[in-house]
Amino acid sequence: MDFIEKITGDIKTAMLAKDHARLETLRGIKKELLEAKTAKGAEDVLSEATVQRILQKMVKQRRESAVEYAAAGRKDLADEETTQADIIAEYMPKQLTDSELEAAVKAIIAETGASSIKDLGKVMGIASRRLAGQADGKAVSDKAKSLLG
Repeated sequence: MDFIEKITGDIKTAMLAKDHARLETLRGIKKELLEAKTAKGAEDVLSEATVQRILQKMVKQRRESAVEYAAAGRKDLADEETTQADIIAEYMPKQLTDSELEAAVKAIIAETGASSIKDLGKVMGIASRRLAGQADGKAVSDKAKSLLG
């Protein structure tokens, strides 16, 4: 069963449970995946990496929106965005903790022989592929900068 079929099944379950927040979030996920699948030059089947990249982008957008809404005093909208981000995150692989991320980045630094901030590009090239879906790119970059700097 591909991921879109799983989401479709979960949409049906959310409809039956009358869980409106989950239903709208899952519809949003399905929309994004179908758009990616039918985009010009896209393959008919989405790879696991592509699905994870889309989900990660959606979570990041929701979390950033929640921060903006909270800053504007719209707690109701911030809570809605946070709820959606949490639902989307359920479909992603387990995120690395700070210590796990640090260990992974240290291993990549040792593997590449990086010794200064000038080697950040080499480290990030490998880290972005290896840690895709498990950690936010900005968190990986910040951790690599702190360990190299």
